[in-house]
Amino acid sequence: MNRRKVGGEYERRAAEFLTVRGYRIVELNYRSSRGEVDLIGWEGGYLVFIEVKYRRNPGSGGALEAVDARKQQRISRAALCYRMQKKIPEKTPCRFDVVGIDGEKVTLVKNAFDFLGGGFCW
Repeated sequence: MNRRKVGGEYERRAAEFLTVRGYRIVELNYRSSRGEVDLIGWEGGYLVFIEVKYRRNPGSGGALEAVDARKQQRISRAALCYRMQKKIPEKTPCRFDVVGIDGEKVTLVKNAFDFLGGGFCW
């Protein structure tokens, strides 16, 4: 099975997990010239950019550990592009959540990291 197909399946699983917890998912696999965001949704008045990471076994580290500073920066820049493209007001509260899936265990970390982007979207 290819990695994109596996990733898509776990992103759908994460979307279902979040929907049950009150999130309203509005985008799956948003891509821009600056990066991508697995899921985008609304929860508690926040526009939430969500990274989903899956690890079959913890031998290569846990799923949450895979969202390093470099990945955070790419997600941040893609989030900036999304906000500009959708004309979302600058004052709209946003946050970055991570869903880690280790085997069958699903972990949600709200506000997992701060915006690390900067720059422009083109």
